[in-house]
Amino acid sequence: MTEVQLLIADRDTEASNGATFDRANPLSGSVATRAAAATVDDARAAVAAAAAAFPAWSALGPNDRRKKLLRSADLLEARTPDFIAVMTDEIGATAGWAGFNCYLAAQMLREAASMTTQVSGETIPSDVPGSLAFSIRQPVGVVLGIAPWNAPVILGVRAVAVPLACGNTVVLKASEICPATHRLIGTVLREAGLEHGVINVLTHDPASSSAIVEVLIADPAVRRVNFTGSTRVGKMLAVTAARYLKPILLELGGKAPMIILDDADLDAAVNAAAFGAFLNQGQICMSTERIIVDEKIADAFAHKFVDKVKNLPCGDPRKGEVVLGAVVGLPTVDRVHTLVQDAVSRGARVLIKGEAQGTVMPAIIVDHVTPDMQIFRDESFGPSVSITRFKTVEEAIRLANDTEYGLAAAVFGRDVARAFEVAKRIDSGMCHINAPTVHDEAQMPFGGVKASGYGRFGGKAAVEQFTELRWITIQTTPRHYLF
Repeated sequence: MTEVQLLIADRDTEASNGATFDRANPLSGSVATRAAAATVDDARAAVAAAAAAFPAWSALGPNDRRKKLLRSADLLEARTPDFIAVMTDEIGATAGWAGFNCYLAAQMLREAASMTTQVSGETIPSDVPGSLAFSIRQPVGVVLGIAPWNAPVILGVRAVAVPLACGNTVVLKASEICPATHRLIGTVLREAGLEHGVINVLTHDPASSSAIVEVLIADPAVRRVNFTGSTRVGKMLAVTAARYLKPILLELGGKAPMIILDDADLDAAVNAAAFGAFLNQGQICMSTERIIVDEKIADAFAHKFVDKVKNLPCGDPRKGEVVLGAVVGLPTVDRVHTLVQDAVSRGARVLIKGEAQGTVMPAIIVDHVTPDMQIFRDESFGPSVSITRFKTVEEAIRLANDTEYGLAAAVFGRDVARAFEVAKRIDSGMCHINAPTVHDEAQMPFGGVKASGYGRFGGKAAVEQFTELRWITIQTTPRHYLF
């Protein structure tokens, strides 16, 4: 069992009332983590610590901030075995997924470090004689980052890296499902030299979540909020942020379509579909949930896809490296099975489906899915994928867009110009041609449309989210006034 304390103003501290909460291992049911259960007073203290640290951190030169972020990346990579251990305990992650989390999170820190000198403005022509007009970007103050459990190192680091690079200080609200993992991010950043309250981490029990978040967003020192998680929670946070006129960046749910045109390389499409659908047991916002394939090649694709997926190793990730390991909890198993049962009752056909052993869940492929089935519309966030057949390209585009979500998408076809024209018409923040829906690079503008949220993480797009754009003028000659 890992014991976790709050990180407030450089101090490892218990909750102000001494309360704790437990996170159970999804495989064994034993206590994985016992964490401090922050109170609203602790939340206020974390914001106060970040606000107190802001003047010095924002005044630090960009190269000094860069050095600390680069050191953070090195330290995080060095702690990869520790992250693997806590991710396996808290969410049942495979070693491969946890290791990849550390790799990409380190790249995000290095990319953020490169952004410290990219917080820039521009000169703007003015019609006022003698007026030198320009814009500048400045850090905003305290940024609240709210990260989820499914890719906890990647998304925990993403919530804080660019805000820190821009000169802001941060409060990271850890997920109650992986408190030790998110707290370890704070430890790494502090060890890299982000001291004096620049980084603060709050853990809390599930029952306190709403109260903690309300206090954090309401605090006048908090100037920006970013959240990655479900659309349901994102809508609630958007309402809360609106009440306090706080800008919020939302990266929410998805129901990613993968269109396979009649000229696609089927082997390439099969490999991308398996990767996109079953990496981390399908518990990724970009996961391929809907395969939309031309009916002329659908049978051939389905046959190859089943052959690929049935050979993916599945089992307890604590006993060896597997592709399909544990989902985060039994509710995921129940949700996926409910979606599959509804589809079958409406005429769909299951191509492959094993029996779950507790939270260890084999892959599920459901064919002949139509838009009237729940599995076509509801985010499964588990190791299942549906296949829907189309007759024309226009129908394929309509099917791809027939969803409230709009995060990631993919199109497969040898005629790249034709595939590109299809990609342009898909309502999604990201689309990949002849590549999987699951694709992330630290420097890319990452985010969605519709119910998948708004705003963008990554590179210069993130700099725009976490800085204030200001117009400044300097009058260099005497100015004429109307009166």
